[in-house]
Amino acid sequence: MLAPVATIATCNRDNTRNLRKGLETMTVTQVFRRCVEAIRDGVLITRESAKDKEFHFQNWFSGRLKEIGLPFEAGGRNSYPDFRMVQFTDGYELKGLAYPGRYASYDSNSQVPTGFHNGRHIYYVFGRYPKKPDGNSYPLLDLVVCDGDFMNADHDYVHENKHVKGFGSYGDIMIRDRKMYVVPTPFYLIDGSAHHHTLVLPAHVQPGKGLFQVGELVRKEAAELIVGYSFDLRTNDIVPEKIPNPGAGTGHAFRAWRLDGSPDDAVSLRPVDPATMEREASDDEEDA
Repeated sequence: MLAPVATIATCNRDNTRNLRKGLETMTVTQVFRRCVEAIRDGVLITRESAKDKEFHFQNWFSGRLKEIGLPFEAGGRNSYPDFRMVQFTDGYELKGLAYPGRYASYDSNSQVPTGFHNGRHIYYVFGRYPKKPDGNSYPLLDLVVCDGDFMNADHDYVHENKHVKGFGSYGDIMIRDRKMYVVPTPFYLIDGSAHHHTLVLPAHVQPGKGLFQVGELVRKEAAELIVGYSFDLRTNDIVPEKIPNPGAGTGHAFRAWRLDGSPDDAVSLRPVDPATMEREASDDEEDA
C-alpha cells in the first residue's frame, strides 16, 4: 500500500528543508529508506512486457526518487551512472538480477565500477526479482545499496575504447577493443545479504537515525595490479601484465546497516572464488 499523498508531500518538504540546512550531507540514506519502505508497502516492479529485461527495475527505482522529491536526471542507455541527483553530487547505478539465477557476478559493459566518477559520488543499487514471474508485476525480493568504493576503490582508472586497423586478408577490417568487466555482486561478497535489505557505507559515515548496524566489512587490496594485457590472434591467448600493488594489504573498512524494523541477522565478508565467477559468467554466455 502506498503512503497517502499528503504524507509523501510532507516528507518531501522535510527532506528538502533538511538538505538545504546541511542536516544531511548525502542522499543515499533517504533513497535506501524509501526503497525499503516501498518494498514493505508491497510496491511492485512493473514491466511493459516479457521482453522488458532492462528498464523495469530502473522504472521502479525512479518512482522512489520521485517520492523523495529531490530533482534528478535519468541517463540514457549507455550513460553512467543511471541516475544523477541535480542539487547534490550523488549518482546511482542500478543492477537488477533475476532470482534464482546468476548472483555471484554481473557484467559491467565498458565501465569499471567505482565510488567516484566525473565529480560524483557513486552508489550501486542491486535488486533481485523473480526470474519467471507469473505476470508483469512482481515484488523486489531483496536489496543492497552500497558505496561504489565497496566494489572498487580505484578512482584513477579511466575507461576508453580503442581499436586497431588493418586486420583480415584484405587489411580493411578494424578490431575494436570494447572491454567488459565481470564484477562480484554484493549478494556474493556479503554473506547474509540474501533476502534482506542492506545499506553499505564507508566505516566513517554515520547514516543517522532509524538505521542500525549489522556488520563490519573490510576489503583488502590485492598484492598485484593488472596494468595491461596482450591478446594473440593466432592462439586466442590473453596474457595480463601485472605490477606490485603499492597499497597491497591496505584495508578499506565499511559498515552494513538496516532500517529499523528489519531482521538483525549479522553479515560478514565472504572470500571471492575466481573460479565461481568465471564459471557463472561462462554459463551466462552459453544461455545467451
